[in-house]
Amino acid sequence: MTARVLNGKELATKIRGELKTKVEELNEKDIFPALAVVIVGNDAASRVYVNAKKRACSEIGILSYEYALDEDTTEQDLIELIHKLNNDHKISGILVQLPLPKHINEDKIINSIDIKKDVDGFHPVNVGKLMIGNPQFLPCTPAGVMELILESGIDISGKECVVVGRSNIVGKPMAILLLSKNGTVTICHSKTENIEEKIKSADILIAAVGKPEFIKGSSIKKGAVVIDVGVNRLEDKKLVGDVEFESASKVASAITPVPGGVGPMTIAMLMKNTVKAAVMQKEGNMS
Repeated sequence: MTARVLNGKELATKIRGELKTKVEELNEKDIFPALAVVIVGNDAASRVYVNAKKRACSEIGILSYEYALDEDTTEQDLIELIHKLNNDHKISGILVQLPLPKHINEDKIINSIDIKKDVDGFHPVNVGKLMIGNPQFLPCTPAGVMELILESGIDISGKECVVVGRSNIVGKPMAILLLSKNGTVTICHSKTENIEEKIKSADILIAAVGKPEFIKGSSIKKGAVVIDVGVNRLEDKKLVGDVEFESASKVASAITPVPGGVGPMTIAMLMKNTVKAAVMQKEGNMS
């Protein structure tokens, strides 16, 4: 058995095409979605991500404004910039590229973003709305994973769903979204006992642990759906996920590749959130 490869790149291209049409329609109504991207310092991976986000904006017709700040920018200066962007009516969404330099408190920065412009879905208010089943903006990576699963015709209801990783950005919101579709959810992490056993029980496995090829095919239940959120660069510069693709694809019924799986979906969801933010701000119906 060879797993069906879930092509995130293909689905993301389709979503971006639909968004392009929507943005053209919005422009005719004088609504111009715009994303402010803030990057602090010279982290090479962050620069790659920021450039990819700007390219996606340009392709769809979303305006993008980059604010590239020096590594030694103070926390206060960054907060002042965010307040300025919060009050700028032409900006629909604000994205602060993480990680930030050590001297800046990420929580403080996330908390300073207006919830109406929090297109990453990281603000505690937006996290709370997600938790109670009334989300304003879905966090981009978990939202992209859900879209990929559902568009691929995979039913979540009643399935054993195992999320490996408990970060605020992926693991926790991922579990909530799976739960919202009636999955039975287990979250595994570094302190989980019998982790192999837990992984092996998964009908749907989400790997978001940040360890290259951590999960082997031998740990995966036959016929499971495997979604690999990990992006790890090996010493030879090769990109791999948290799952060993070759062995896993012989056991799973469906699997995402790295690259070309979840990554393009994350950016597509960011674009979707930015367009949504622009519409909601124009309609003035945001709480």
